[in-house]
Amino acid sequence: MPSKVHGRQFDVVVFGASGYTGKYTAQYITTHLPTDLKWAVAGRSQSKLEEVVAECKKLNPDRVQPGIEICSLTDEDLAGLAKKTFILITTVGPYGKLGEHAFKACAENGTHYLDVTGEVPFVAKMLKKYEAAAKQSGALMFPQIGIESAPPDLVTFSLASFIRSEFSSTTRDVTVSIHHLKSAPSGGTLSTAFTLLDNFSVSDLRAAYTPFALSPVPRPATNTTPQPSLLSRLTGLVTVPSLGLLTTSIAAATDAATVQRTWGLLSTLPSPRREQFYGPHFSFREYMRPRNWLTGMALHFGLIVFRLVLATPFLRRIVARMVTQPGEGPEAEVAKGDEIEYRGVAHADVDGAGREGAFCRAWFRGSTYYLTGIFLAEAAATLLQEDVGLPGGVYTPACLGQPFIERLNQAGFHIETKRLEP
Repeated sequence: MPSKVHGRQFDVVVFGASGYTGKYTAQYITTHLPTDLKWAVAGRSQSKLEEVVAECKKLNPDRVQPGIEICSLTDEDLAGLAKKTFILITTVGPYGKLGEHAFKACAENGTHYLDVTGEVPFVAKMLKKYEAAAKQSGALMFPQIGIESAPPDLVTFSLASFIRSEFSSTTRDVTVSIHHLKSAPSGGTLSTAFTLLDNFSVSDLRAAYTPFALSPVPRPATNTTPQPSLLSRLTGLVTVPSLGLLTTSIAAATDAATVQRTWGLLSTLPSPRREQFYGPHFSFREYMRPRNWLTGMALHFGLIVFRLVLATPFLRRIVARMVTQPGEGPEAEVAKGDEIEYRGVAHADVDGAGREGAFCRAWFRGSTYYLTGIFLAEAAATLLQEDVGLPGGVYTPACLGQPFIERLNQAGFHIETKRLEP
């Protein structure tokens, strides 16, 4: 499929290409995107970028190799870079500290934007400051399009699409579980966690993580999110039919913010995209599957302790020095053994105890950071080659729709949806 004509020097630029996730992204582009793609790697170090280009050439010498763009973290440099490219991918974080320059540059210069932040307060801040500029310039901007929070967002979209198609109904509720996860965090991920309270106040966090806070329309007045029992609140354990015993997910609030924004965005888009709206009674929950009730409780209380560490500056600084540092991560051979699987259930918005439902399974075998590179690269390819039917603005992964999901299926991130068994 031919790429869109846009008049910019590059189709895609990967900013932060010498970092841990940036390298994976460059590798995937090299081996999977069209060989005539006009692209570049960007960052502050000429020598590190030259190493990335050399590695790309080894992987695929018969394609157009990336250019090199030296760019510092300033408004001026990022604006200059944004004007050169149709799409800017940025993997430079923590975004709360380092990400605003790139976001601003793309919003103001009509450059499509992709990032992998897991920092909901960053997204909330960028919405307030630059969403109007993106709408005016025509920039399509997709924060949180990595592991946080593309998979649960796409699972939810797939479940709601299936229910609409099979049962001619909107969706009442979705529950997603991280069914299986075998992966170690990179230094960048850990740095983001340990610096979150350095970049945002407690009130910023509280406001951003309020349910439906990022949605462009208010929380549904008829929202029916099931409330956990006292025992579940104490232990973290809950049992969900078709998903089994579940416990607290560390990504629950982050992923919910994205899914709830998708819900609101779909209700405001012009037809035919508005027909994909999940419905007025929609609710979302996310959990994690433990091996048994004992490990489920341990995970729940471990997360409580982890949050206490993050909230205590002295402890936060000590632990931050002991973990993997930014730019580092699991060795490639080790990361190849990573596995991740999500499962989800949803019910049609009809009355009755036996109402119709859907079951979704999404999985990937291989480095979860390589998977993030896949999300970024295939999102860029979708923007380059598909009509996504979106005006300028700040969006979520699911807003790229079924063409994005089909590309991911071909790339190894498989999503299967079927009727929920009685």
